[in-house]
Amino acid sequence: MSYVVLARKYRPQSFDQVVAQGHVTQTLMNAVASGRLAHALLFTGPRGTGKTTIARILAKSMNCRQGPTPTPCNTCRSCLEITAGSAADVFEIDGASNNGVEQVREIRENIKYMPARSAFKIYIIDEVHMLSTAAFNALLKTLEEPPAHVIFLFATTEPQKIPVTILSRCQRYDLKRIEAAAIKNSLVAICQKEQIDIESNSLALIAREADGSMRDALSLLDQAAAGLDGSLTHARVHDVLGMVDRQVVFDLTDAVFEADAARILNLIDYVYQYGHHIPDLYTRFLEHIRNLLVWKLSPEYKGLAELSSQELEIVKRQAEPVSPLHLHQILDVLFSSEQHLKYSANPRMALEVVMIKLLNIRPALPIDDLIERIDGLQKRFSSGQGIESAPQQQRFESTDSAPVEKDPEKSDRSAATKETRSSPGGDAAPTISEDAWQAILGIISERYPSLAPNLNHSRIIKQSEDRIEIEVNGSGFNYQRMRTNENIKVLEEIAETFFGRRMTVVVHPGSNKSTQPQRDKIATANRLKQELLHHPLVADAIEIFNGKLVDIKTG
Repeated sequence: MSYVVLARKYRPQSFDQVVAQGHVTQTLMNAVASGRLAHALLFTGPRGTGKTTIARILAKSMNCRQGPTPTPCNTCRSCLEITAGSAADVFEIDGASNNGVEQVREIRENIKYMPARSAFKIYIIDEVHMLSTAAFNALLKTLEEPPAHVIFLFATTEPQKIPVTILSRCQRYDLKRIEAAAIKNSLVAICQKEQIDIESNSLALIAREADGSMRDALSLLDQAAAGLDGSLTHARVHDVLGMVDRQVVFDLTDAVFEADAARILNLIDYVYQYGHHIPDLYTRFLEHIRNLLVWKLSPEYKGLAELSSQELEIVKRQAEPVSPLHLHQILDVLFSSEQHLKYSANPRMALEVVMIKLLNIRPALPIDDLIERIDGLQKRFSSGQGIESAPQQQRFESTDSAPVEKDPEKSDRSAATKETRSSPGGDAAPTISEDAWQAILGIISERYPSLAPNLNHSRIIKQSEDRIEIEVNGSGFNYQRMRTNENIKVLEEIAETFFGRRMTVVVHPGSNKSTQPQRDKIATANRLKQELLHHPLVADAIEIFNGKLVDIKTG
């Protein structure tokens, strides 16, 4: 007798044997028992979760000799024929290969006739979303008002592709992905019946690899058992199924955190030489980093229960010293590079590039700490301290004494001014008093109000019997305006009125000492901006928030 694979041999034959779909099976059992079963039902969910199996069990419940009953006997002729797939009144149709309007028209013609030997004529259409639009349209009227002896059972993994007009005519039942723990418990029972000696952690590995599909789990167990030679060790299961050992993923994670490039390259080479699928290693590494982040944020998350106790301890050890922000940075790089690696002609090299890129990620500070440090840094810069307080204060600290004049001409003029002020008995007349200068400014303001602002910061630096020299401070514009012939004549006219004799007026550009503190402040601000621009905290903030620097305010 030919060998029957485990997925067929242990296919559930009653509702209570279906794994982890109690929310669906209990509802159907109640509907059958109460006689309130709808004429069209749609089962949706991931692959291998029991959609077609439940449809078959429901067909047996409705056509069983003792039925309709929620617990088919599985011994009568109808139940045995449905189990064998040879029932005359139960039609299993593959929607992918029978998706035309002709097949639907054939169904419409056949449903007019009564069942041959059973109570109901049942149509099970698998992958119903593959039907063409014309086929769906041809099915509408029949699906809405079928004969009393007809029941439609649809199964699909992609309900979003089914027209709304069809969905509205069916009762929908959504099957969920089966948890790894439930799959493992089923595998343990099957291994005991089949006398398969396999380690518990290997069954847990198969359950995780099944990704919520009971059929996939049985297929993997069948494949592992095919190479049975004594007991199935964990390493043997990895080799037979071609899986990447999770220890390789753990070692790769340690190497990334330790920035050990040589170890990373050796691990990738090991996986490559053994012929393992490189994208599979990438997916497992990404999943592991996700587990580290989940444990860091929520250690009690039930999804981590799928890990063995040994694996959970490794997750705790690796996640403990790493910040969630650093893990998030790693995940960003992995997700952004996933498509590139998936379609790369050389996935090994692509994986090496991604892993080396991870080494260049500097562990970032938590956002709260970063903001707090930037605030402190801003306060220091606002006070003019800078990063290296002492040297910068010495370099930029303002003093009460005026800067030494470097211009020889200005030095000579300053000396002449001092000489004039200190030698009242010499050739030069005494320097005019501040009150007299303010009086002259008052006359200028009264007669020529547009000129007065240009002389607000000016002063007389030298005076003789017939000559006055004025230092025009402020901006260069003030000096350029006052040195014109027209304005010089105005000043000479006012000086003649004030002194009572003809005076020659000469203007000189000022040293702008009054604006020097402002210049120092601007220079200091510019320096601080440059230091802030290159500060590591600012660079981290820009990288974390994926932003750009618009402006820097130091106070």
